[in-house]
Amino acid sequence: MNATQQVRDAKVLGRQAVALPLALATTIAGAAPAAAQAAGAAPTPGNVWSAWSWDPLVLLGIVAAAAVYARGLRVFWRRVGIGRGVRAWQAAAYAGGLAALVVALVSPLDALAEALFAAHMVQHLVLMLVAAPLLVLGAPLVPALWALRRGRRHALGRWWRQARSLRAAWAALSQPGVVWALYAATLWLWHVPVLYQAALASAPIHALEHLTLLATALLFWWTALHPGRSGRLGHGLGVLYVFTAGLQSGLLGILLTFARAPWYPAYAPGEAAWGLSPLEDQQLAGLLMWVPGGLAHLLAALALFAVWLAGAEREARRRERAAEV
Repeated sequence: MNATQQVRDAKVLGRQAVALPLALATTIAGAAPAAAQAAGAAPTPGNVWSAWSWDPLVLLGIVAAAAVYARGLRVFWRRVGIGRGVRAWQAAAYAGGLAALVVALVSPLDALAEALFAAHMVQHLVLMLVAAPLLVLGAPLVPALWALRRGRRHALGRWWRQARSLRAAWAALSQPGVVWALYAATLWLWHVPVLYQAALASAPIHALEHLTLLATALLFWWTALHPGRSGRLGHGLGVLYVFTAGLQSGLLGILLTFARAPWYPAYAPGEAAWGLSPLEDQQLAGLLMWVPGGLAHLLAALALFAVWLAGAEREARRRERAAEV
């Protein structure tokens, strides 16, 4: 079997939907332990830079995600050639996604999120708008499968082909409209004051918050960045898909910014230590969601639009050459 055929077969195998839950499991493995840490004393300006979260389970989860990807990529490239099937820039994007998880879940930002609503907003934006798209751009499906031994990989593929009810459920869940609704609903629900403050007070609920935000963001960007497949978005709809997601998150940011009273009084002690009133902290958090968050969606929509135009131009040139022939 030549290298071109091997790349094609690997991509077909990588498109098996069972690989997405596997990839999600490896990439979000570090999120649950981080969110599940018992709440400690909120950091102050004097000790924030020493407030790193050296939880061994968090580090183990992120290292495991890196190891699975690296092993699978090494085996795959050994078979088909370095840079084929999965390009070097995609591997770099995946590494950047893992680095973003470290920033969100290991760096002092994680501890600061206990003291300031604005810091917690930054943490969520890093998870949803930096880590998630970079991990998706890293094309984790093929490396995740090739990390398995050959027999197990084929057995997994056979099992998935035979799991008709599970495949049907996954097909329904991964429809673009459903994914968009899950992405938006998750964001809004976790900012309902009762649920948000419950997450601050409870480690399991906090874990669930981070897991659902990251998981729905991975699904969202997977759908947005893989247009043109059966059941997926076209390039034009992909632009609208991302742009409207930015509008709805921007609306939440506007509501937070212009609210006349703070929504989350549980932050008051930590905010006082940082010289902010609860309303000022909330306004800053709202601005962060509104402006940088909206800008990230807009830039992604423009990038998709540029890819769409470039693809249309290539197709036009191909047809012109075919007509000349």
